[in-house]
Amino acid sequence: MKLRHYLLAFALLILGGCATQEAKQQADAGKLDIYEEFATELIPTRTVYVWTPEGYNPETRYAVLYMHEGQMHYDAETSWNGQSWNVDAVAQRLQDEGKCRPFIVVGIDNHPTNRLTEYTPAKMLNYLDPNDKLLNKFDRAEFIADSYLRFIVEELKPFVDSHYSTLGDSANTVVMGSSMGGLISLYALAEYPDIFGSAACLSTHTPAAIGDFESAAEPWSKAFRDYLMENLPEANTRTVYMDYGDGTLDANYAPFQTQVDALFEAKGWTKPHYVTLLFPGHNHDETSWQKRLHIPLELLLGTE
Repeated sequence: MKLRHYLLAFALLILGGCATQEAKQQADAGKLDIYEEFATELIPTRTVYVWTPEGYNPETRYAVLYMHEGQMHYDAETSWNGQSWNVDAVAQRLQDEGKCRPFIVVGIDNHPTNRLTEYTPAKMLNYLDPNDKLLNKFDRAEFIADSYLRFIVEELKPFVDSHYSTLGDSANTVVMGSSMGGLISLYALAEYPDIFGSAACLSTHTPAAIGDFESAAEPWSKAFRDYLMENLPEANTRTVYMDYGDGTLDANYAPFQTQVDALFEAKGWTKPHYVTLLFPGHNHDETSWQKRLHIPLELLLGTE
């Protein structure tokens, strides 16, 4: 399949997300705690954000949403592209309206140079041909997704659970990301189903390849599906939300997402535990993700 304008779109919309952030984000709703250079022995340090809703009460236990690309969540004035998810406004509104149970949000900055190899599911590489040309452009040690997930599970989550009033069980622990962040979110659920009870994967980069796309997308996407086939939790024991648009980079995702959908169906996953939605007119950007953020939040953190 010819992926139109793939290289240019990838450079602008995926690599662009690696831009560094100098100004500090501010939240308009709730409270944003910022931990710069969060201590870790597993991955390069980065900033972590913990958002708590208005009226946060230490006597109340809160579900926790872990989100990648933390520098894009709250403040369009500090983001690389002038857009943001407006997570604070959406999360606060849903809790105020009683559409979601009380929850806090933990945002994790991506790394300005390691983002792609940090978010590429490392174990899926075992399903590639050892002679794969794209794979052999990298040192396997560059792919540190397993260390990144260990950071979340072994270092960050214990900190959050000890410093905030949380419900630490998997039923109340959600992981969310977009694009490459969608890949690492689904990988997190497959690797740590006892930690993450659900995953939201928006505009997931289902081609999986991080370069040479016209030749690499088919084998890399198949490698990811082969990994999922052998490593997903038992059907309907967890919840997975996936979506995509039809503009910019998302215009290339439909055939790959359809193959992922078929895999989940073959393994017995059904609604509401597996949901995929198409959003016509939505692009591969934070403006589009903000518009539909309420949907996975209500599904995964709803009150029913």
